[in-house]
Formats: sequence, C-alpha cells, structure tokens
Amino acid sequence: MSQELMIFPWQHAVWAGLIAQRKTLPHAMLLRGPAGIGKLQFAQALSKALLCQQPQADGHACGVCASCGWFAQGSHPDFRLLAPEQDQADEDAPAPAKTTTKKTQISVAQVRELGGFLELSSHHNDGVRIALICPAEGLNVASANALLKMLEEPPPGVVFLLVAHQPQRLLPTITSRCRKVDMPVPDMQGALSWLNEQGVDQAEVRLAYAGGSPMAARDQAEGSKPLELILAQLARGAGADAYSLATMLNALGMAEAMRVLQKWLYDLLACRFAVQARYHILHNAALQALAKSVDLAQMLELQRKLDDAYRSATHPLNNELQLESLMLQYVQLFSAKTRT
Repeated sequence: MSQELMIFPWQHAVWAGLIAQRKTLPHAMLLRGPAGIGKLQFAQALSKALLCQQPQADGHACGVCASCGWFAQGSHPDFRLLAPEQDQADEDAPAPAKTTTKKTQISVAQVRELGGFLELSSHHNDGVRIALICPAEGLNVASANALLKMLEEPPPGVVFLLVAHQPQRLLPTITSRCRKVDMPVPDMQGALSWLNEQGVDQAEVRLAYAGGSPMAARDQAEGSKPLELILAQLARGAGADAYSLATMLNALGMAEAMRVLQKWLYDLLACRFAVQARYHILHNAALQALAKSVDLAQMLELQRKLDDAYRSATHPLNNELQLESLMLQYVQLFSAKTRT
C-alpha cells in the first residue's frame, strides 16, 4: 500500500466498521469532519479496498492485483475523483510571474462528465464503481443539483463517497441522501506522536497553528515557506507591504487566505487582552508588540469583513482586488493608532 493511501491510527475503528459492512454499504456516504484529519486519504484507501480483487483480511487493498495497479497509476476505469480544478493563470507571462490559482468550486460540467462515467458498465463482474467527491462543499448550486439527480437514482453498484470539511454548506437534499460518517479527530498526544513519526520538525508549534489537525500540520511543514513569508509581513504591522501580501495570499486560494488571516487576527485580539497566542506560538512576541498599537474598533470591523469574505470565498469574484482592500485595511489598523 502506498504511503498516501494508509489510514491513520485514529481511523481504525471507523475503518473496521465500514469494512464489516462491505457487502451492504449504502450507495452514498458523507465523510465529515474538520480539515486536516485525513478524511481524503481514508476515502481513497476505502475506494481502493472496495475495488481490490483480493482484499486482505483486515479489508485493506492487496496492492498487487491489476485493480490496485490501475488505482496506483490513477487510471482505474471504475473510479472517478471530482475535485476543484486548478487554473493556470498568465500562461504567457514570464516564468517568475506565472501563477497558479486554485479553483474552489466543482463545476456542473465536471458532474455531467461523471454522469457519462456512471452510464458505463463496470470493468469487473462485481459491478462496483466509485465516485469520490472532495471537498463536497465545492459543489455550487448547479453542480449540486446535477449530482442530486444521480444520488436519487443511483446506478447499480455505484458508491458515492463525499468528503466534507464544512458539511453545513451542503444542500440539505444532498446530505439527506447520504449516510453520515463522523471522522474522528486525534487527541493532542496522538497527533504529536504521529507527527514525530513523520519526522515533522517543530511538531507542537505546527500542530498549534493547524488547530490540532495533524495532516494540516504536516502539509504546513512541507510547504511552509510561503506561509512564513506571509506571517513575516503581517508581523510588520503598519510597515507591511499590502500589495505583496495580497499577491502571496491570493496564491493560497481565497478560502485558505481567509483562514490564515482569521487565525492571525484571532491571536492579535487575544494578545490585545493579555492572553497568549493560540496559533502562532513563534510569533507571540511580535503579536504582543502589535497588540499595543492596534485600533480595536477597526480590527473588529476587519474581522467581520474577513468572515464575510470567507463565506463568499467560492464566488467568482476578483480575489486579488478584494485581498488588496483587506490588506490596506490591515495596515491601517496600526497606522491610525500611531497618528493619535
């Protein structure tokens, strides 16, 4: 089994429960829980196991049959993964200026293409086919309604696996047609133990920033440079380059950019009231210093705008312009106090 398709120690009980019902699983399941706890990896491992021709005694895929080989190569004829695509922006721009922006929505065209897949017969006699959708909240109204028709009249042998970090954003009609599976969140000690086994440096610091989500902490360690540059700019307060910040944040995708800023303001507000930073342990001193000069009323107003922007993160707005406006307001949080 590849490293990416391992389930995690805190998922064993859920895995055993589903595998025990292998022959009677419902046609649609909603795996829900906070981001960064390994839901997608679990869904991929389950998909591979259900398609495996010679599953092991514990239900895991054998890793050697033809089906496992196709799955590992990303070419299994009975499996489809729906996820937001990526835009290659500025393809004609010089290499240093070329950027890749993350889409946050699963389009209706993608769902219609899935419909074409479901019309085909299974490659194997057992007839199992799997459609994995992640994140399910990436479905917009049109694509969700297109999927709803498939959930209402599922073809024989098809299993829909929907993975959701924010299940409250799904259409109730989608949720009602799925069995809900609450994915477990590891306790602090279990998460730290796993991160240490993965060789993640500063595991405690990264886990704090990730809000207790071990996968997010590991991913942060692997791609931490952009985030570190953003936090370094935010720590400059009135001296931050708002336009540079907006560009770096835009590269993260709007939803992730809002999460970064919401965590920073959460800690800034905590330090304003003489409480330690929760997420940014390494930046506690900088946050304490900034908190002394921040305009509280303006910060609360900015916090409200970030919440609004997060809720509309999947809308096709001009994100960079919106981020520039927000970052100019961030810089002014400290400028106003300095002028008085």
